[in-house]
Formats: sequence, C-alpha cells, structure tokens
Amino acid sequence: MAGGAREGGRSVTSKVLAILGAFDSAHPQLTLTDVARRSGLPLSTAHRLVAELEEWQALSRAPDGRLRVGLRLWELGQLAPGRLDDLAHPWLQELFATTRENVHLAVRDGLEVLYVDKVYGRRAVPIVSRTGGRLPMHPTGVGKALLAYEPDWFVKSYLARKLERPTPHTITEPGRLARELAVVRAQGYALTYEEMTLGTCSAAAPILVDGRPVAAVGIVLSSRRARELPQLIDPLLGTAAAIARATPPAAGSGP
Repeated sequence: MAGGAREGGRSVTSKVLAILGAFDSAHPQLTLTDVARRSGLPLSTAHRLVAELEEWQALSRAPDGRLRVGLRLWELGQLAPGRLDDLAHPWLQELFATTRENVHLAVRDGLEVLYVDKVYGRRAVPIVSRTGGRLPMHPTGVGKALLAYEPDWFVKSYLARKLERPTPHTITEPGRLARELAVVRAQGYALTYEEMTLGTCSAAAPILVDGRPVAAVGIVLSSRRARELPQLIDPLLGTAAAIARATPPAAGSGP
C-alpha cells in the first residue's frame, strides 16, 4: 500500500483491515463516507486505501457507486482448508429435498452464530438468516443447539450478559433459558417459536465431533405450520449425524 507505514498511531495493515471490517451482513454496500466513519479513518486516508483496494479487486463498485466486497476476497475465501460448508452441503441438499423447507448450517463465532450455508426454495418461508450473516445465539434454533453443548463456563458467561430480545417471544430470563438448554441437551435438538422473527419457527440439531459442537443444522418454517415440526426431527437428526460422521476433527475448527 502507498503512503507512510503509520498514520495516527495505526499501521497501514490495521487501516486496511478496518476498512474491510466495515462491511458486514447488515452493511454489504457502503459509501466512501460510511467506510471512513465505520473504520474510524479520516476521509482522505479511506479514499486513498479504498482506491488501492479497488485496484486489487478487494473492493468493487455497485451500479449506484457504493462500495462492496470484491471478487478477489471471495476467491481467497474459497482456498480456506477443511471448509465445513463444502463437506456438509450435499446433506443439506438432501434434507431440503426431503422437507422442502429452508435448511441452513451455522457455526459459533464468539457470542453469535455465523451462517455458512443455506439451501432454500421459492416456496419456503422468508427468513432473516443469510449466508455470511450473524445472529444472536439464544433466539435461534441453531444457536440454542450450539449453546446447549458449550462448556458450563461459556454458558454461564453468555447468560450473565444482557440478552437481546428481537421479539416478545424471545426467552431472555437466564434461569428459564438455562432450563431450556438443559432440555435441548437431553433431547438432542432445539426448537424455537417466533423467538428470532415473528411468523417463523425452527428446529435445529448440533453436529458433534468428538463431543464438541462444531456446527448446527437447522430447518425453518412458517409458525402457522408449527405442528409439523415434530415430523422434521428425525430427518434433521439424521442429517446432523451424517455430517458429523463425515467431518474430520480438524475440519470442525472453523467454517
């Protein structure tokens, strides 16, 4: 990158990473001013570095002129070894073919779930999750399925924080949520009813490799059809078990 090695006490590398980190699932396209604000950089610095990132194709322009992540970063991401989403995708496709409902795969990243794959059809109910997107753990089926199998210290730490409440049905009371997680662990799957978004319910099962929850697979459908959730449990558990058997321990270390 051009320019001095440091500006304002920050290295060029940290500035570039701040620019790339300004983009997320909620902000896939940004103006240059937005990039500067979200990265904490002066507008002149953001302008210079963005121009170089565009030249390298790490960033590109949408038709309206806003910035977005470029294909070069996507190409690099495909080189990551042991990609769990690649390994699991055929089973997700089979589960979708069986149920005709939204199916997705998620991993835990910090205190959130990161959605790494999704299979859906035109007739499936619209859902808020998207590949590459993040959501809180406790209101989502995949999040509960993962949280229930985390170590006690992690669960206690998670429950001790202020929990988001996306809908009036979200369980945020620590004691009640802890009891629900115990049920999830006992039965091997999680259920949610309009806890993340109104109008949807879900079932999810953890993918356990050597006893560790490396990911979770979930199914989402309209809450009007909540009575059908029990019929989806067996194919859901079968899919989670099949992915777990096919997953080498090293592949469970990340998405």
